[in-house]
Amino acid sequence: MTTQRTDTPAAWDERTQLTTFLDYARATAVATCEGVSAEGAVRAPLPGSPLMTLCGLISHLRWVEHYWVEEMFLGREEAGPLVHATEEDPDPEMRTAVEVPLPRLLAEYEEQSARYREIVAGRSLDTKAERPLRDGRHVDLRWILLHLIEEISRHNGHLDVVRELVDGRTGT
Repeated sequence: MTTQRTDTPAAWDERTQLTTFLDYARATAVATCEGVSAEGAVRAPLPGSPLMTLCGLISHLRWVEHYWVEEMFLGREEAGPLVHATEEDPDPEMRTAVEVPLPRLLAEYEEQSARYREIVAGRSLDTKAERPLRDGRHVDLRWILLHLIEEISRHNGHLDVVRELVDGRTGT
């Protein structure tokens, strides 16, 4: 299977451009993981980064989006592994991800992305998040989309490096 993706929007309005780039970043993460072995998906090839596995990175992306869309934007109850983050264990979503098969992580990430597309489509980009940042300000949906594009794109670089070190595949 080859993930279809494009960074060229169907229209040039702000919403379409933002959501196209967000979907492109998500699809790039998924495409980078295609065809990797089960062993490769949980391998941490960087000596200084024992949590940086393909499974760990996909889990991180999933739960970061959950945090920004469901908890911050919609104001829903905190849930998932990030609730258990501590100073000693700041990334439980990456640590525990090696216990979950990569195909399941990818399927959950893609299902969540589909739900979030619907949430975003039904709201103005100017809609403020229900929960404030630590400094008390409420970001808007536009800022959240931009932040997610940045976050996923940055981690796509990590996924690319890990994938190359795991099995030599490049060029996603």
